Amino acid sequence: MKDLILLARLSLAGLWIFTGITSLFLAPELGYNILEKAGITRGVATGLILAGSTTDIILGIWILTSKWSRVCCLIQITVIISYTIILTIISAEFWLHPFGPLTKNFPILVLILILANEENVPD
Repeated sequence: MKDLILLARLSLAGLWIFTGITSLFLAPELGYNILEKAGITRGVATGLILAGSTTDIILGIWILTSKWSRVCCLIQITVIISYTIILTIISAEFWLHPFGPLTKNFPILVLILILANEENVPD
């Protein structure tokens, strides 16, 4: 079971880091398009994309450190819920997207909750 916990941590860290890198370097235009729907200007949008991407990368790195803690889990949950609410307000159609950019948040939240209680997971 400990191997599965390690794999879960690595997978979650990879998701956060890849999301941050993608938003910042590989496909920032997607973020600009979403924020434009909310009437957010390019300068402010750039700041929001930078802040969100940096947050994602920091969370991913934090998960990889040996200092795994429930605080990190609480922050991840807060960030995911915040992103979900914001995206729902800006583009509620993402709830119906076939790739599930919002619906995927539910199993990710469950994974975070499992990791938050990893000391209670049997060997």
